[in-house]
Amino acid sequence: MHLSKLFENSNKSSPKRTGETRKLFLKKQIFCILYLEEHKTIADLCIPVGVSIPTMTRIMHELMDEGWVTELGTGESRGGRRPVYYGLNPSVRYILGIEMTRKYTRINIFNLQNKAIGDTLQIDIELDNAPGTFIELKNHINQFIKKYKLDKKNILGAGISIPGLIDKKSNISYTYPNLGQKPLDVVFGDLLKIPVYIEHDTKAMALGESWFGLARNRSNVLCLNVGYGVGLGMIMNGELYQGLSGFSGEFGHIQMIPDGELCDCGKIGCLETVASGSAIVAKAKQMIESGTNSIIRKLVGGNTEKIKLPVIIEAAHQGDQFAIELIEESGSYLARGLASLIHLLNPEMIIIGGDIAPAENLILDPIKQKLNKYTISRIRQDASIFISELKEHAVLLGTIPVVMNRIFSDEPYINNIHNFNKS
Repeated sequence: MHLSKLFENSNKSSPKRTGETRKLFLKKQIFCILYLEEHKTIADLCIPVGVSIPTMTRIMHELMDEGWVTELGTGESRGGRRPVYYGLNPSVRYILGIEMTRKYTRINIFNLQNKAIGDTLQIDIELDNAPGTFIELKNHINQFIKKYKLDKKNILGAGISIPGLIDKKSNISYTYPNLGQKPLDVVFGDLLKIPVYIEHDTKAMALGESWFGLARNRSNVLCLNVGYGVGLGMIMNGELYQGLSGFSGEFGHIQMIPDGELCDCGKIGCLETVASGSAIVAKAKQMIESGTNSIIRKLVGGNTEKIKLPVIIEAAHQGDQFAIELIEESGSYLARGLASLIHLLNPEMIIIGGDIAPAENLILDPIKQKLNKYTISRIRQDASIFISELKEHAVLLGTIPVVMNRIFSDEPYINNIHNFNKS
């Protein structure tokens, strides 16, 4: 029996572990430690796993024979034999990451060192309910797996990030895709024929920042995801905050303009209608078509339908005043919303990410400036504010912990996301 058998039942705890079952449990503990902490000696592993050196040596030899573990070399002598370090074989298993938005989907595959095996594939698949959408997605994923000559049995699972309202208990989506009472993990699992784990896109961003970005070793962080919409992921007391049903973080749907525009959610004047990437793009199109002078028109060859947020950001970096003002206006509205969050939650850090992140100081400076106006200074000074270093990649990277947290979810060692940050 191999370690992979344990993953098939990763959420089924076994209170009595004897014989082969106990050995698999110990192997899983070792796998977890080596994944989180990268390399260890046999002596280092004995204490957390709770076995003797001879027992650990036997288990490690089995893991090496099975291809899970490899020798990494020797360390400095501490007065005796030089210690041998062991680590996971990074290519023994993989994680499939899928970031779905309303306008595009990004795909990549990561090894057990959390490294992408190739360039991220971005495809223009809109997140709707048309059967062709899912078939097209399936074909692209299968081709991507085939391109790198991988076998699906070597993929631990797929982490899929999706926007909108997703019930965390049932995995039912109430927005897009709205599949009625069909759980998303079941739908995508049947489609891809591998284990699937679903997470809201902005919560996946928060996980990405906690594992790989600026939020490492931080306990109270707000992650603002500004792209097609505006979402909020919250790390509170070192844990990802979900809310009762997983609906927390719908920051974009607080009312900002009482007599404003109709939002996609059906309400009036939501923050998304004035501060999101789609709002910036819509206003740019409208004003350029009305005669506003901007190099944006040149960048899209006169075709306003080609105006996208990256184009506006590029124009702003080139000094285009109209583009700069569009981004500044978004920052001003975001600051008004963030001011309330700062007063309510007293965070230690706010990370601005998503598709707006490449704007860097063009979005960060107006947020900081307006926060000085809208917040109590003593509370405001607790919260450092940064542009995400991961930028638009944070959500896709966040699909890695979506999978790995579930794989290890029945083990106390990984209950707190900060355990990863000890590596």
